Amino acid sequence: MVQNTEIRSSNEPFRVLARKYRPSDFTTLIGQEPMVRTLSNAIDSGRLAHSFILTGVRGVGKTTTARIIARALNCAGTDGSGGPSKDPCGVCEHCVAIAEDRHMDVIEMDAASRTGVDDIRDLIDGVLYRPVSARYKIYIVDEVHMLSRNAFNALLKTLEEPPEHVKFIFATTEIRRVPVTVLSRCQRFDLRRVNFEELSKYFAEIAKLERATISRGALDLVTRAADGSVRDGLSLLDQAIARVGTGVEINEDTVREMLGVAERVHVFDLFEALINGEIAEALEHLGSMYQSGADPALIIQDLAELTHWLTRLKAIPEVADSAPRTDHDLSRGRLVSSKLQMAVLTRTWQMLLKGLAEMRAAYSSIQAAEMVLIRIAYAADLPSPAEAVASLDKGTLIETTDRPTGPTRVHPSETTAEVAEASQILNPSITSGPTGLALKPEHVVEIEPTSVSENTLPKTFEEMVALFSTNGEPLLHAYLVNNVHIVKYEIGKISLRVSEEGPRDLAKHISRCLNDWTGKAWFIEASQEEGEPTLQEKKEVSAAASYEAAIAHPLVQKTLETFPGAVVVGVKDSGNEIPLSEACQKVSSEDKTSLRNPQSDNNNDSVSID
Repeated sequence: MVQNTEIRSSNEPFRVLARKYRPSDFTTLIGQEPMVRTLSNAIDSGRLAHSFILTGVRGVGKTTTARIIARALNCAGTDGSGGPSKDPCGVCEHCVAIAEDRHMDVIEMDAASRTGVDDIRDLIDGVLYRPVSARYKIYIVDEVHMLSRNAFNALLKTLEEPPEHVKFIFATTEIRRVPVTVLSRCQRFDLRRVNFEELSKYFAEIAKLERATISRGALDLVTRAADGSVRDGLSLLDQAIARVGTGVEINEDTVREMLGVAERVHVFDLFEALINGEIAEALEHLGSMYQSGADPALIIQDLAELTHWLTRLKAIPEVADSAPRTDHDLSRGRLVSSKLQMAVLTRTWQMLLKGLAEMRAAYSSIQAAEMVLIRIAYAADLPSPAEAVASLDKGTLIETTDRPTGPTRVHPSETTAEVAEASQILNPSITSGPTGLALKPEHVVEIEPTSVSENTLPKTFEEMVALFSTNGEPLLHAYLVNNVHIVKYEIGKISLRVSEEGPRDLAKHISRCLNDWTGKAWFIEASQEEGEPTLQEKKEVSAAASYEAAIAHPLVQKTLETFPGAVVVGVKDSGNEIPLSEACQKVSSEDKTSLRNPQSDNNNDSVSID
């Protein structure tokens, strides 16, 4: 309900809409029904607290409510003999004086400018005196959270046991900054944001009273920009009326230009271009909106708002009408949300939020916005975490290619580095191990598995391990070499122990691969027995034995004696079947033994035997 204020005459001073239509009683206060009901019942029953604290976002009516409470408690009625009333008459001397901010017993204090303990001491001194003419002396302290700690402490005792003729009403936008000791002494009311429908209806009534014509789309834009704040919305409406002048309709384009926001259809087009990975088209949309006067930060905010709405639309289709949209937006939103996965929407939301934070620190908002859009477009083709893991399970890693700048699409399976990274986050046991072995999918191409016939089934554990290398499973091959202790090996049945560094589900992956390659069912048993050393350990033992045998050879010993300080740096197996002595003689005759004199090479002598 809006007060039917007459249009001002040419001689009447102008008042902004937020002051002109300020509620004067509980019936004209919109959007705060729970608080109004509680206060009305308290006034009717005489159960009045000695202190109230009102909290909420800016512009929802905290100070206005405080003044209404002051009028309700001090109203004397039309005949001057009435008591406190939930419906103040508005004509008695107290109601009129409070409405005009000149009542001596209603003291308003701005805590933002009077924060010190001395200001509170002045207030406390005045509490001792009875009201001059009213029933109650009422102190309204706005932005009470701005008081200093000492000021709060000085107020505590008076706030706990004030005289019967005193009432305190505090208002704040940051309730968390008010000490708990103060909150416990007050009756608290949380003023809510006014919902979209109620606020839109209220602004339409105000526009009608001001004889201004405003379209439905323009009204929705003003209401959405108000974000639940009555005062903010009235200020925007006031600005829109002044922008078009008398007798001209306020249309959607006017409000968009005033607010610096983009058209809804353009935001939809930009969002779809991003989701489709069409970078060039997305940047073209952004540039067009920027040239039309839209703020880049507001464009990103609009994208975030659209992403949130589409996410709600996909999660709970019944709430489609919770945030008003045109029929075209609603049908288009349902179509877009049905095609997108929830993972894509949530990822886009997170990237937009991160982008907004980056834009605040960037020297150029439009450049920062472009970078945000490019990141989202490049991420559009990334598979979901579930798809990433499934891709690794199937062993179908495809070579990564760069995305073209045009509208050509890239299939999600063409991104491999991202797949490996996502799967490593979800299941580290599959993608990495403490031995430092990790799948590096750069330029990894899908390998067609080699079929194995009955006659060529791997007869030994070593042959089975080699099969994984042949069929393009480097990660599993590395685990088999480094982390598997074979206990018993038979064709179709393997008993093994996986070291603590290996993945727990390695047996499952081994069985899956062998079943696919051989066409035979393989049973892989996880054993607790010690088992044989790993293939890598066997290789190291064999290399150590070869080294010791080479060092013990008489020719090598003679060489080391001839060149003091020389060392054997390596032993290589040439694959020849000749004895070591013959090999050494051959090396000597062909001058393939590399010897360095310690006096001529800084004592870094070495002998390499091939």
